[in-house]
Amino acid sequence: MSRKPVPQVEFSRPLLVDRVPRKGSHEHFKAEAAECVALARRFNLPVIHSVTARLHATPWRGGGLKVTGVVEADLEQVSVISLELFRKSVSFQVERYFLPPKDLGDAVEDDAEPIVGGSVDLGELAAETLGLELEPYPRKRGEQFDRPDESAAKD
Repeated sequence: MSRKPVPQVEFSRPLLVDRVPRKGSHEHFKAEAAECVALARRFNLPVIHSVTARLHATPWRGGGLKVTGVVEADLEQVSVISLELFRKSVSFQVERYFLPPKDLGDAVEDDAEPIVGGSVDLGELAAETLGLELEPYPRKRGEQFDRPDESAAKD
């Protein structure tokens, strides 16, 4: 019998869903240096100096979990205009919902994700948020493409 390989997660902070109190749980964590290096590799960035998350997990729909908060990162990107490195601090809001797999069929409209093995990986949630929210065509502040001079084209 062959098993599926378990994907490697660069930044893992599992939270057991049944341990979250009724009023919720505040989860604050930061990526370690090796995790920042691995995340930079994953997102094809020159450097990630830090990734932090301040999240609030609350029970949702009798067995599910709602996670809200902020993911912040200090990183370096390459400008698509000048090809120069520049440093940038980013901050992204998080609002995600999780349900046990048996309840997912009823919650398609909620965009809920499955709870796997009784836990939600908040580190992976933070990494996914960062990867999805990063500017796909980064440029340094104030940079813009120069438009060709149209009067020179008429000569």
